[in-house]
Amino acid sequence: MKPKTQNSKLASSLFWSSGPIVAALLLTALILLAVGAPPFQPFVEIFRGALESPQKWADVATAWVPLALVGAGMSITFAGGLWNIGAEGQIILGAIFAAWVARNVLLPQPLLLALIILAGMLGGALWGLLTGTLRVYAHVHEIFAGLGMNFIATALVIWLIFNPWKQARGATMSGTEPFPAAAWIPRLGNTRLSPLAVILAVIAVLVAYFLLKGTRFGLELRAMGKNMRAAYLQGIPTNRRMLSAFVICGALAGLAGALQATAVYHRLIPRISGGLGYTGMLVVILAGFRPELVPAVAFFFAAVGVGSPRLELNMQLDASLGGVLKGAIVLSVLLFAGLRKKLARQTPPDV
Repeated sequence: MKPKTQNSKLASSLFWSSGPIVAALLLTALILLAVGAPPFQPFVEIFRGALESPQKWADVATAWVPLALVGAGMSITFAGGLWNIGAEGQIILGAIFAAWVARNVLLPQPLLLALIILAGMLGGALWGLLTGTLRVYAHVHEIFAGLGMNFIATALVIWLIFNPWKQARGATMSGTEPFPAAAWIPRLGNTRLSPLAVILAVIAVLVAYFLLKGTRFGLELRAMGKNMRAAYLQGIPTNRRMLSAFVICGALAGLAGALQATAVYHRLIPRISGGLGYTGMLVVILAGFRPELVPAVAFFFAAVGVGSPRLELNMQLDASLGGVLKGAIVLSVLLFAGLRKKLARQTPPDV
């Protein structure tokens, strides 16, 4: 068989990289046609709504931060072949730990903010460790363990808000009393964007990339992701590596929760996680489990989330269409990945 030409290789690469996005756009367009809406105008409206002003750019960056943090953390657990569905609960525990510090500790603002950040990371790390412990020692699959821990975390935050931490005028879905001003992570102007939060998210992505690509720890995790049994037989301490991956992922998710509580809302609210743990999982899947691609994919998801409400204002379409678009893209990526692997198995090697 003749070797592939450079042009054919380029065309193949372009097809497999752009195909899922094109397929998702066509699927969403067909849905729009079925309900009598213009097939492509909503996409234009979404991105206009997300990027039409500096305020919107700030909103996108604010939404980007937790998605980048969760995506970076999940890239580590996914590298080890672990489906960490528990990031939602880890975000909540990070917010709870940060809220406790904000409500009870009196320190100069720089020290207080540092302690809040560390407390958030500790809360998420401990919750991740519990999930990992159930996986390693109780042999509970991490999907079921993570989902169970998510329900417990949700119940815990609601109990805190409606009981010991309720507002003086009575419990309310708006959350706790606002934190003291010293516990507010500074924002940029009159936006909700915190430059410190963006810096921390960028550092987290770089750390995740370095851990996976430049350390023995990352090499061993990737080996576990390929074949857990073979990695164990090769002498890799698989149990310790699994627990470490859950702790690191939990710490980054907990940091996201702490930032949501102290930089965005300035209080603890019942839906402090806002589905970010599940959306972060979609981000890392679409990024191909590669931390270096997480920032770009997280930006896309953040832009869609910020721009979708414009559909209701300008086109009388429900803002949930943005969620349909994100879900369709992830589904298309998974389908194309499966198709590519199947074709690779059926195609004989070049000679």
